[in-house]
Amino acid sequence: MSSALAHPRVRHPASAGRRAVLGYATGYAAADLEPFVRSLRAHFDGAVALYVDDRPDVADLLDRYQVIGEPPLPRDAWAPHPVMERFAAYDRWLSSRPAVTEVLLTDVRDVVFQGDPFTRPATRLEVYSEGQGGLAGHAFNMKHMRAVAGAPLADAIADRPSLCVGTICGPAVEVGRLCRTLLMLAAIPRSEVGGAFGADQAACNLAVHLGLVDADVRPNYERVATIGDVRSAGLHVRDDGLILNPDGSISPVVHQYDRHQHLADAVRGRWGRPDHCVARGRRKTFRDRRRRLAASINRRLPELR
Repeated sequence: MSSALAHPRVRHPASAGRRAVLGYATGYAAADLEPFVRSLRAHFDGAVALYVDDRPDVADLLDRYQVIGEPPLPRDAWAPHPVMERFAAYDRWLSSRPAVTEVLLTDVRDVVFQGDPFTRPATRLEVYSEGQGGLAGHAFNMKHMRAVAGAPLADAIADRPSLCVGTICGPAVEVGRLCRTLLMLAAIPRSEVGGAFGADQAACNLAVHLGLVDADVRPNYERVATIGDVRSAGLHVRDDGLILNPDGSISPVVHQYDRHQHLADAVRGRWGRPDHCVARGRRKTFRDRRRRLAASINRRLPELR
């Protein structure tokens, strides 16, 4: 896969080599990645690295848009869910590239770009709130925080903002420190808990709200618009295809657009071919149900260390 850093049609600003965008995108075809890659390259010509599967269609897409393709981390005794595994990969990538000073860690399949994500420099570690109210209103987050850290700690921060781990931005040194902190928190409970889907979100909220890392909690609809919980009536698409925030502003990074059918249709029409939309729902197969039941049972069984 390509190791080039620049979009071939864009000239580098002086800061291009110091900024990077990282994502973990295993399990996806090229069509799933196309809106992310194409929209990002329309606005950003710095380093972009995606951890992907070894697929010809994916390799071709990354080559065309000069994106670094990284193989997933090798599995050893601990085989966490990719949402947790990614932070080890990010920390390793950043540690080997000291020239990178500013980085955006981001989900891939449900993210689209509407501007340069670094238009406003991130001088501190930034994490982004999602939804309305505090963590107490987010049953998913509370469930996993109680599993990772116990009910007393989870309940102690229940009134704090709900933070989304899907987008994180800031100085590379501070982002790397956060990655290691999340991995440390995930290693404390049983591996069936700390390595599971949801543990990443829990660890992020715990790390920030308990003061284990120094982070700037940014409101929604600034650098990042996280719109999964927003009512569709408050989200509109401009004639040129840009997604407007409820107040009419435009965020350079839009996360979870696929929770809304009309936004998914607009992104597909502008940037790519995927026919995926969470809003439509997906019928669970017998294999899905069996996997979920097995995970639930494993969390309750004794674990050998």
